[in-house]
Amino acid sequence: MKKITYLLFGMMLFIVLSACNSGEEDENKLVVYSPNSEDIINTIIPMFEQETDIEVELVSAGTGELLKRIETEAGNPNGDIMFGGSKAQMLGQAGLFEEYTSANNDKMLSDHQNVDGFLTPYGADGSVILVNADLIGDIEINGYEDLLNPELKGKIAGADPASSSSAFAQLTNMLMAMGGDYSSDEGWSYVEELVRNMDGKVASGSGAVHKGVADGEYTVGLTYEDPALSYVRDGAPVEVIYPEEGAVFLDAGVEIIKDAKHMDNAKAFVDFITSEKAQNAFAQELTIRSLGKDVEVADYKKPFDEINVIQEDEEYVEENRNEIVDKYKDVFTGAQE
Repeated sequence: MKKITYLLFGMMLFIVLSACNSGEEDENKLVVYSPNSEDIINTIIPMFEQETDIEVELVSAGTGELLKRIETEAGNPNGDIMFGGSKAQMLGQAGLFEEYTSANNDKMLSDHQNVDGFLTPYGADGSVILVNADLIGDIEINGYEDLLNPELKGKIAGADPASSSSAFAQLTNMLMAMGGDYSSDEGWSYVEELVRNMDGKVASGSGAVHKGVADGEYTVGLTYEDPALSYVRDGAPVEVIYPEEGAVFLDAGVEIIKDAKHMDNAKAFVDFITSEKAQNAFAQELTIRSLGKDVEVADYKKPFDEINVIQEDEEYVEENRNEIVDKYKDVFTGAQE
């Protein structure tokens, strides 16, 4: 009887100790889902790990794919943090995320603070045109209208707005810039002409667009400022064009996934991203626009007052995203006929 008692006690002790050890391992962990560029990831994640001694497990994929994953995992999430993706795309996904306001919220620019409860803006990114200087020749590109040049047919890279947040942002940017809103005939006529000039080519993802231009696979790419500027900063033969018809800059957000298993660590991540240290890194080392107050901006970033910045109607885009994507699919299909 004693042997059985000792055996049961030993098994219980082993289970308790195993659970404790597992908890110790887990409490020092954070699972981050992110569509962000390697430049951001390779700078910010090590800074966070060094600052907090929390080990990050990273899952990189497109915004749309990650949102589908979070939705599928609802109730028992594998991820803790969604780091990246435009504010406009996230606003309709409140049910997937926890309410949390960073301790540094009042240190962010007044128009870029957490006012939605779950979404913390940490940087802004704009839609741009990336040009390979070695391939463009005498073709002049100052904006969207110039992309209809027949000499560029089949030489323009773009991703699918249905699965890429940056491609969707580019679509809504050009609709606003070329038509004045998201439903005008002028805007959609331009999109149709552009798709025809792209000759039906769609890059596998947002990363393939800017990389394809930098590598010489494409002459022009419809992309976003963050990765585009990184090539300029690093001396690649490319030029970043801010469309003269107008460029939209959208906030990027960080969110805590609903029922995150490492909740305290997730909150620490949001606080770190909005800290002075991280915001200075965004402003001075990286190519995304910092949203922190009183940060010094790197000289390789074109000042906002030299860019024709136009505003997105975030509420409209949030409410009509599916309709815009469906309209694009129809236009794309029609252009192939």
